[in-house]
Amino acid sequence: MQAFLDAISAGASGDELANIDIPESYRAAFVKRDEADMWEGYASEDKDPRKSLHVDEVATPELAPDEVYVAVMAGAINFNTVWTSIFEPLPTFGFL
Repeated sequence: MQAFLDAISAGASGDELANIDIPESYRAAFVKRDEADMWEGYASEDKDPRKSLHVDEVATPELAPDEVYVAVMAGAINFNTVWTSIFEPLPTFGFL
């Protein structure tokens, strides 16, 4: 992803960005499907997102014929991330 950041910071054109190789992996914050029930029996205020959010390298997904890659220009842990991390109101795995 550093190549994209460097190119964008340098004002690269769309054609230049399109010629950068997509990396095989990237660093991401994520939750694990097999941990979706880890908070069962806990009150919402007792659920600690730091225990269910993981940060690691993940494989870049392969695109389906009707999909595209989108360069996100900003990212952060936000309200939706916290809800996802405590699996409320429902785990998101059933919707994705």
